[in-house]
Amino acid sequence: QVQLVESGGGLVQAGGSLRLSCVASGRALSPYNMGWFRQAPGKEREFVAAIRWSDGGTNVADSVKGRFTISRDNLKNTVDLQMNSLKPEDTAVYYCAAKRSVAAMEYARAYDSWGQGTQVTISS
Repeated sequence: QVQLVESGGGLVQAGGSLRLSCVASGRALSPYNMGWFRQAPGKEREFVAAIRWSDGGTNVADSVKGRFTISRDNLKNTVDLQMNSLKPEDTAVYYCAAKRSVAAMEYARAYDSWGQGTQVTISS
């Protein structure tokens, strides 16, 4: 397992942008495959985006496609989530997660390391 810490959350108006960052504590993020998930009050945790360690390939949920971009910098040991054109329905706690295998990257249960989360609130 790897310890993860998210940052960058906050309160912004609809249409605005935020950039979330996830950093590994004490060890390199490579060769972990990384994902971002979010959980709104009363709802299940849902997949947002993922990025593979091997080739940098990404997968993004349909609900955020075209607005959110996931990226990683193995030298800086970070994985970022750039969020543009934010909507009130994007309001949630956003979590960074890591896993060794590339299988099932859209499924929260497949990840074995999680950060504490960062709150994102979008006002209308």
